[in-house]
Amino acid sequence: MRNSAVLIFLLSSVFGLAQSKAFTKEDSLLGSNHVYRSWWDVKVYNLTVKPDYSSKTLTGNNKIEYSVLESLNLMQLDLQAPMMIDSVFYDDLKIKTFKRENNRWMVSLENQIKNSRHVLNVFFSGKPREAKNPPWDGGWVWKKDSLGNPWMSVACQGNGPSIWYPCKDIQSDEPDNATILNIIVPDTLIGIGNGRLAKKETLNNGYDKYTWLVVNPINNYNIIPYIGKYTLLHDSIEGEKGKLITDYWVLNYHKQKAIAHLKPNVTKTIKCFEYWFGSYPFYEDSYKIVEAPYLGMEHQSNVAYGNYYLNGYAGRDLSNTGWGLKWDFIVVHESGHEWFGNNITASDVADNWIHEGFTSYAEVLFNECEFGKEAGNDYCEGVKKSISNDIPIIGQYGVHKEGSGDMYNKGSQVVHMIRQVMNDDDKFRFLLREMNKMFYHKTVSSKELEAFINKNTEIDFTPLFNQYLRTTQIPVLEYKIKNNKLSFRYTNCLNEFNMPVKIKTDKEILIKPTNQWQTITLEKKTKTISLDRNVYVKLEKIK
Repeated sequence: MRNSAVLIFLLSSVFGLAQSKAFTKEDSLLGSNHVYRSWWDVKVYNLTVKPDYSSKTLTGNNKIEYSVLESLNLMQLDLQAPMMIDSVFYDDLKIKTFKRENNRWMVSLENQIKNSRHVLNVFFSGKPREAKNPPWDGGWVWKKDSLGNPWMSVACQGNGPSIWYPCKDIQSDEPDNATILNIIVPDTLIGIGNGRLAKKETLNNGYDKYTWLVVNPINNYNIIPYIGKYTLLHDSIEGEKGKLITDYWVLNYHKQKAIAHLKPNVTKTIKCFEYWFGSYPFYEDSYKIVEAPYLGMEHQSNVAYGNYYLNGYAGRDLSNTGWGLKWDFIVVHESGHEWFGNNITASDVADNWIHEGFTSYAEVLFNECEFGKEAGNDYCEGVKKSISNDIPIIGQYGVHKEGSGDMYNKGSQVVHMIRQVMNDDDKFRFLLREMNKMFYHKTVSSKELEAFINKNTEIDFTPLFNQYLRTTQIPVLEYKIKNNKLSFRYTNCLNEFNMPVKIKTDKEILIKPTNQWQTITLEKKTKTISLDRNVYVKLEKIK
């Protein structure tokens, strides 16, 4: 199937799609771990980039250290047009056998013996795609700060990092041993990367070189430079694993705003998330916020911040409950990704609900940390109203195809309902912390994560996962009351859907509906019931 010209995926209507969707060979070559990718494993990226602000161009090289898993000799590198690979060196010898095929480059190699280790040094240049609306539209960002100084960065999660540098553009292969980001900039500017600053060099030609080192595995779309007139506010907090560096790189004239706004928000956020999820996953690489020329992104140990030093989402409450204006959305959401997205990473973008669903639920937990459990429930109820149910939140595998944007708020509801069914917050917290231990610095599929949750809770959530992750149907709890007899069943759902829910008559009752009618006797006469707001189910009285 991977070698056919067109891949046709036929999805049954039970999973919410009314028609088949055609994908091309290019989609498969981008989105799957096919034969030209699977034989080699990335160990180190040593990436150098030198941007030119005036021409909006880049030059650089990526020295890729890799190990051979199977003895093949044709390697796919990804680098999207109009960027170009200029030359390739294999173990320091220049090679000529590489060619472009659309947005990939096929490199012919020799001596690829299983378990051997090699270095491919790839030199690139060009004018990368410019982001029109970052971070939603990916590409390089060439802006000026309010004083007219150059201000540059890149956001590339959706389009992939190959939009600007050569790499293996797939989430399932992160550099295992280290990532080095060298940023060459005019000496009037500062270059900031992921991890810790290892070295700053003066190049004697009006440029400085900043070398940043990441010792933990990192998503390739998270490897991001920021370049501008920055100042450093150095700070730290005492966390679960000891001292955690929490630095703030902000535009010079925002220093006082950053001190007043960012420091308290970050401290509360890290403390809350360490309580719920376990220790921050990248102590060795530190935590920092970098002011960015766009709203925000979860770049590992290097969070992009452009929320104007406001509470809410650029000053708005996405929950429309009032709670969302009491804290900085970008600090909370993007920091939550350090656990879900950066620590636990979906191996295929089709499963990116793992990133966004759990991180969106981190917003609920933060609101709870600050204002109590019912405040968290209020917030969760508020964002539920934004779910569109256009397509399933799990996308299509092997073709770089995410699911619905509902992966945020509907994904959050999935986590919330798991919590309701467990009905034990200590066990729920233990589950979240165990997830971050089990999948520490790993890539995982939704199916693997679902199996882990089922096993560790000793509850079969499979019907719930299938219902909310793989269909667009909202289950309906139908009920009727006659002579103090309450009858109920689920409709508009998969046959096996059986999530227990709490209802209220004169008192709260836990019922376990299925698609078959069940009847119970009520203690007191009543005409209507209400449904626990903490589930994503519709309630309908029938005659």
